[in-house]
Amino acid sequence: MAELTEGGVAPDFSLPATNGKEIRLKDFKSKQRVVLYFYPKDDTPGCTVEACGFRDKSRAIEGKGAVVFGVSPDGVASHGRFIEKFKLPFLLLADEQKQVAKDYGVWVKKSMYGKEYFGVERSTFVIGRDGRIEKIYRKVKPDGHPEEVLEFLSSAPAGVR
Repeated sequence: MAELTEGGVAPDFSLPATNGKEIRLKDFKSKQRVVLYFYPKDDTPGCTVEACGFRDKSRAIEGKGAVVFGVSPDGVASHGRFIEKFKLPFLLLADEQKQVAKDYGVWVKKSMYGKEYFGVERSTFVIGRDGRIEKIYRKVKPDGHPEEVLEFLSSAPAGVR
């Protein structure tokens, strides 16, 4: 699959969410911008910092006409515990087959202690009401990232790429 670019069409998806429903990207077209952030694993240090940052900025992000969704390969039950433990006000989506991560180009080869493996590259996509990618953040550093996303949403009118 070709690498996604800003201005390109965001791949559609349908994933189970912590509210018991399927979340489909196409349901937000012409309604809301979507902040789709991919993270490796529930309740791990960096992922918790990032999720709590989005928690703390969620009202401001919603005020900019956007909705936040976190996506990881963890299941809905794990996501539910993560939400409850840290009082996350947004839905987490379970990409257990890693298909959406692959579609967005964030399921990548990684290396730790000399061993190679595949995992999620922490990345965020801001998707406009027109279904196009407004902004891509790759290899995200969890601390301060939600503020960076909010700043972008504040400076770029909806639909502007």
